[in-house]
Amino acid sequence: MPDPSPIHVLIDLTRNNADEAARKLQTLTNERRQAEDQLSTLRSYRQDYAERLQRATQSGMSASNYHNFRQFIATLDEAISQQNRVVAQIDAKIEGGKQDWQAEKRRLNSFETLLARHARHQAIRNQRIEQRANDEISANLFFRARKTH
Repeated sequence: MPDPSPIHVLIDLTRNNADEAARKLQTLTNERRQAEDQLSTLRSYRQDYAERLQRATQSGMSASNYHNFRQFIATLDEAISQQNRVVAQIDAKIEGGKQDWQAEKRRLNSFETLLARHARHQAIRNQRIEQRANDEISANLFFRARKTH
């Protein structure tokens, strides 16, 4: 089996790189979905505890219980803030991953275009060679036919 041409090697490597970039992008997308789910859960907890605090203050509660509720809600607010930063960081990574994937796809398309162009030129070259051979055979047959007459 002959060694593959350099362009085929480049296409295979670039295709592998594009596939890997797509897998990384998918992983990041899954991470973002999980982070968004966690953020949604935190927001839900915060909403639930804010409602509990409101009900408790309407029915009356001690200052220490009020302080504990407020402190817990503040802790949830900080967790929500941190989770928002995590989501933003993942969004930035996703954007970079998209750019990497698109760059690899452009490279792959470029190499495939070069290969197609080379194949077209080779086909034209082969047609010309075949046409010359046919012309030469036809000319030889014509001259042989004229000599026999």
